Amino acid sequence: MSRGAEIAGCERLILDGGLGTELERRGCNVRDSLWSARALLEDPATIEQVHLDYLNAGAECITTASYQISFSGFARAGLSERDAARALCESVAVARRACERFAEKNPTRRRPFVAASVGPYGATLADGSEFHGNYNCSFAELVDFHHARLQILISAQPDILACETLPSPDEARAILEALRGFADARAWFSFTCRDGLHTAHGEPIAECARALVQEAAVAAIGVNCTAPGWIASLVRELRSATAKPIVVYPNRGQKWDAATRSWTGTAEATDLGLLAAEWYALGARWIGGCCGTTPRDTERISATLAAGDTGAAVSD
Repeated sequence: MSRGAEIAGCERLILDGGLGTELERRGCNVRDSLWSARALLEDPATIEQVHLDYLNAGAECITTASYQISFSGFARAGLSERDAARALCESVAVARRACERFAEKNPTRRRPFVAASVGPYGATLADGSEFHGNYNCSFAELVDFHHARLQILISAQPDILACETLPSPDEARAILEALRGFADARAWFSFTCRDGLHTAHGEPIAECARALVQEAAVAAIGVNCTAPGWIASLVRELRSATAKPIVVYPNRGQKWDAATRSWTGTAEATDLGLLAAEWYALGARWIGGCCGTTPRDTERISATLAAGDTGAAVSD
């Protein structure tokens, strides 16, 4: 992770938006247990184009299609350990190709970063348990689960790890334990939350930040795949507990239905650009979108922050 220190030092960073939902909008099949990893296996060119579209919309960091990839999850889908390892590496390679294409046409821009998505254990079960965190496994099993794919992802040399949609501090601790053997690894840790104060599992988000604040591997702490209306309160809680960069990338406020493998309910009709200005003023520094958001949302976030509508100076 040669650029780990560089990304950790970013005062402001525009992240990309939803990947799986954007792939589905473009006709990819993401309804089976592998979700966006299915598109990675069958249509990597479309994933590369989505990455590129987010970069063209203003994203400075794109997240790989590795969220749903695990050895156990691939085995349940009838695929081998070799298939899983290859897919983890390919997810980083596809993102890197998009960054190279963007850099060729935008030589004066800072080269974009690649964040390797490390989804929670529950995501690979395809039963929605990442949104409550009540897992039927031991802490040691959780550590082993994460270590196996972290080893492969880190070997693919992303710029940072995105340990995301974590439902509880226990899973964050398991990932930290799995990272102990990788001295140069840098990661952001973001939790999915049930309200403006608590993780999906029920712990105060401020306590999660305090548990991570002394960890050198943790480059940023925050929230993702959470309704936009709760983000401001969560940023306040996080800022009260840490001086590390705060990362936020909400979904559109819908609920995940594991039975139909789809987002249900009405999306929040909010301008993420205007909300990003509020979140920045409250202390968030790495800002993007999650499920249901699009390159258009990234455009709005990028334009608003670049215009200085944050109530504070904006600089890299």
